[in-house]
Amino acid sequence: MFKAQLQEENGLWHDVRGADGNPLLFESNAEAHARLAEMFPVVVKMEHYTNQKRTRVYEVIRDDNDD
Repeated sequence: MFKAQLQEENGLWHDVRGADGNPLLFESNAEAHARLAEMFPVVVKMEHYTNQKRTRVYEVIRDDNDD
């Protein structure tokens, strides 16, 4: 599973959430990046022109104790 985050102007990272308020989880890294580009097209496009990274995707590792 992969989770996407967006960096706010204050420098803090926040999970990208769905309409229900829960963090969005994705089956693949590519799917998460594509969804970020859909939801935040300007931010993602600006990353190509600046040295500032405002979005990120990381893998969520689950173990046997997770619900």
